[in-house]
Amino acid sequence: MAAAPAGAARGNGMAEIDHFTYGPVTPGLAYALSVLGALLGLTCTVRARAADSAARRAWFLLLAAWAIGGTGIWVMHFIAMLGFGVSGSEIRYDVPITTASAVIAIGVVGVGLFTAGIGRPHPVKIILGGTFAGLGVAAMHYTGMAAMQINGTVRYDDQLVAGSVAIAVVAATVALWFTVTVRKPVAIIASALVMGVAVCGMHYTGMAAMRVHLHEPGPLTGSTAFALILPIVLLVILVVVGLVYAVLAAPTDEDRAGAAYLAERIASRPPPDRPAGSGTGSGSGPGLGAARFGGAGQRVDQPAAGTGQVPGPGQRQQPVRVGRRGRQNRV
Repeated sequence: MAAAPAGAARGNGMAEIDHFTYGPVTPGLAYALSVLGALLGLTCTVRARAADSAARRAWFLLLAAWAIGGTGIWVMHFIAMLGFGVSGSEIRYDVPITTASAVIAIGVVGVGLFTAGIGRPHPVKIILGGTFAGLGVAAMHYTGMAAMQINGTVRYDDQLVAGSVAIAVVAATVALWFTVTVRKPVAIIASALVMGVAVCGMHYTGMAAMRVHLHEPGPLTGSTAFALILPIVLLVILVVVGLVYAVLAAPTDEDRAGAAYLAERIASRPPPDRPAGSGTGSGSGPGLGAARFGGAGQRVDQPAAGTGQVPGPGQRQQPVRVGRRGRQNRV
C-alpha cells in the first residue's frame, strides 16, 4: 500500500497507515521467529512432562515461557512493527513501556503454562490458563502500541479489537492444549506452524483496528525501532542458544529407559566366581586354575583319561600326584 502525501493526510485528518513498508520481509521474518519460539517452547514442555522432579519440571516450564512468550510472541510483534509506518509522522518507542510489554508477554504465558502443566492435565485447567494467557497477550499487544510516539492521536475500531482479543484467547488455549498433548517431533513442528499463524493473525488483526488522526508535528521522545533492533537481536540469539543447549543437555525418555535397563542388568548380574585354588603356580589351558600345578606332592584334579576334559558333575575325578620333575603319576 503506497503511503499518501503528508499534506493530503493532514487535510483529511486521517493518516495513511502501511503495515508492510518492506513488503513480505517483515511479516515473513516475524512468522519465522514466532514458529521458532513455539518450536522451542513445545520442546521444553515435552521435557517438563518427562521430568523426574518438580524442580526440573518448573525449570523447563520457565524456559518454555521465555521461548513462547519472549521469542514466539513479543519478538514477533516487534519485528512486525519494523514494517509499520504512518504517513506524515515519525514513529518512536518509549523504552520502559516497550520493556514492560515484553515482561507481560513472558509472565502471562508462564502463568498459563504452570496452570495447565502442573499436575494432571484437565480441560478446565487448559481453558482457565488459555483465557488468562490470551487476555495477557492482548494486553501485551496494546501495551506495545501504547509505547509508540506519533504526531497524532491513536484510536481503535472496537469490533476489530474484540476480534483480536478473541483470537488471542483461542490461540492461547490451543497452544496450551498442544503443550500437554504433543510429544513426537512431527506433531511438535506442525503445532508450532499453527501457533505461528495464530500469533501473527492476532497481531495484524489488532493493527488493522488502529486509526491515526494527525496533528501538528512536534518533537518526539523515545528510540526508533532500528535503534532497538540490535540489542533485541542479540538477546534473541542468546536466548535461543541457551534454550537449544538446555533442551539438548536434558535426558530424553529413551535416555532414561536405557539407563534404567543398564542399572537393572548390572543389579541382576551374579557376582564373579572366585578361583578354585589359592596356589601361586601358573598353568595353561581352559578351566585349569593355579592350584592344579602346585608344588611336589600336591594333589590336583586332572582331566579324565583319554578325554582331555575335566569330569562333569557326578563323575569321579582321578587324583594324581605331581613329582619333583613335573611328571604326573597317577595314584
